[in-house]
Amino acid sequence: MATVSAKVYEHHKKADGTYNVKICVYHKGIRKYIDTTHFVVRKQLTKDFKIKDPFITDIVEQQLRKYRNTISDLEAKLDHFSTETLRDFLRDMEEDIDFVKFCDDHIKTLRENGRIKSAENFNVVRNSLVDYFKTDSFSINQIHYTMLLSYERFLKSERTMTRLNQFGKPVTTIAKGVSSSAVHNYMRDLRTLFNAARNRYNEEDIGIFRIKHYPFKKYKVGTPPPRGKDRNNTIEEVLAIRDCVTKSGSRAELAKELYMLSFYLCGTNAVDFYQIGSQNLKNGRFEYNRSKTTGRRKDDAFISVKIIDEAKPLLEKYIGKLPMRYSTVGCLNKALSKGMEQICHMTGLSGVTFYWARHTFANVARNDCRMSKDDVALALNHVDEGNRTTDIYIAKDWKIVDDVQNRVMEKLKEIEVKSMTKQDKKGSIASVAA
Repeated sequence: MATVSAKVYEHHKKADGTYNVKICVYHKGIRKYIDTTHFVVRKQLTKDFKIKDPFITDIVEQQLRKYRNTISDLEAKLDHFSTETLRDFLRDMEEDIDFVKFCDDHIKTLRENGRIKSAENFNVVRNSLVDYFKTDSFSINQIHYTMLLSYERFLKSERTMTRLNQFGKPVTTIAKGVSSSAVHNYMRDLRTLFNAARNRYNEEDIGIFRIKHYPFKKYKVGTPPPRGKDRNNTIEEVLAIRDCVTKSGSRAELAKELYMLSFYLCGTNAVDFYQIGSQNLKNGRFEYNRSKTTGRRKDDAFISVKIIDEAKPLLEKYIGKLPMRYSTVGCLNKALSKGMEQICHMTGLSGVTFYWARHTFANVARNDCRMSKDDVALALNHVDEGNRTTDIYIAKDWKIVDDVQNRVMEKLKEIEVKSMTKQDKKGSIASVAA
């Protein structure tokens, strides 16, 4: 049976002459200690360092009774506790969980594990919650059904946001309300964070529930709303993006060139361009693990793409250098967003984002080049859920990816030639007319 008792140790005397009262947790022959908020001086102790002050004794005894009742309630479950975990459980059982602190710890772990994109998505939600509560510290108990409804309305409304830029300086902006699709993503990611907190702090198999409520049982995130217009460009629009004139070093140039680099390299995501370095360029190939799904797949989401001539100068210009320009992939994404807005203004396009390059590559491969869905999926580094077992037996053939890539590039050149021929004809007709 585990026991708890109050202890004061002579060698723990502090510089101001006080001693901290500690709770000793004894379990399985090992002692661990919990610091209390109570301090005593020498005259409040007996000669063998027992507490003789009745006021302190009464307060400490109340805490000991709570711990003893908890230990009694655990009964046979105590066998599942080490001394350290029992100490931590007793110490933390009545402490509110700071949800922002949890988010920060969780996001840090994701970054350390290379899940940069997930970390950035959760950081967006974390920041929006700080905006909503107007404080960077709040209890997880403040996240409940009514709050979720209010938070949803908050996301849809215009709001003031203060964020650190790439130089670490706070910048305040007025943000418009987000779309229904974006609200769904916020609520989905908040639910994922809440579930992660429950997994960390609850031990359901032994009946420990530090987080007792679950607002998402009543609040339903549901399925994402229907997508609006297709998020892909025609080949003519790709050429317009490629050929638009941008200022050197501008965000428009960054967006244009990374859009094209993504299109050339089978729809590579921005986070992967941000993370990879020269070590990922091997024997004329671009080899990396897709950040979005690495760690969740047995193959670690590895892909090998041929470095075509069009991609070489862009790889040389950007690979390994983006982290020097942007402190986080979130900052890069913001720059790409602003840059693509400028590109749209220059080309007369509307709503195009960097991510459209991936969709466009896939659509051209399937609809214009008539490549099979399986081959397109391989080029996009997707997993075929229906053939997971079969995929165990089949080694990946990167020549298939090369073939998809080559066919898309051929289609790009074909349309480019047709466009140039059409312009030449118009020029000849205009000359004759003159």
